[in-house]
Amino acid sequence: MEAKEIYEKLLSKFDDGILEFKEDKTIDPYIKIKAEILPDLCFELRDNEDFLFDYLINLTGMDYGKDLGVVYHLYSMKYKHRIVLKVDLNRENPVIPSVEMIWKTANWHEREAYDMFGIIFEGHPFLVRILTPYDWEGYPLRKDYVTPEYYHGIRVPY
Repeated sequence: MEAKEIYEKLLSKFDDGILEFKEDKTIDPYIKIKAEILPDLCFELRDNEDFLFDYLINLTGMDYGKDLGVVYHLYSMKYKHRIVLKVDLNRENPVIPSVEMIWKTANWHEREAYDMFGIIFEGHPFLVRILTPYDWEGYPLRKDYVTPEYYHGIRVPY
């Protein structure tokens, strides 16, 4: 199934929550959605016989400067089709529902996005830092991040 067909089928069910569809030869086609419809839309993509997106290839945080975002790359093993979902988040309160209960591979991906960008995944069973120490201050992949000179009296090399 082509990305445009996936978008049109989703639009008929989630009209109010779908913000944009972008299909361009230079990037993967994506559907931008509101955060609040994410779990329902993802269950639909995974369980609907027309889609069967059974594989979360990647989930990553993004810093767009003004806002943050999360990008989901999905793939169907049965149909060999793929789609990208994008969700924009407020930089001051970056909260989004977890999809860990839909695709277990999201567990570590969400923890990494939390650790590096400070994105809160509501409903995640164990949302703690995964790449930095638990008491690390700040989010290293945010554009406004300033690397500390010392951590517990130890010089931080850079």
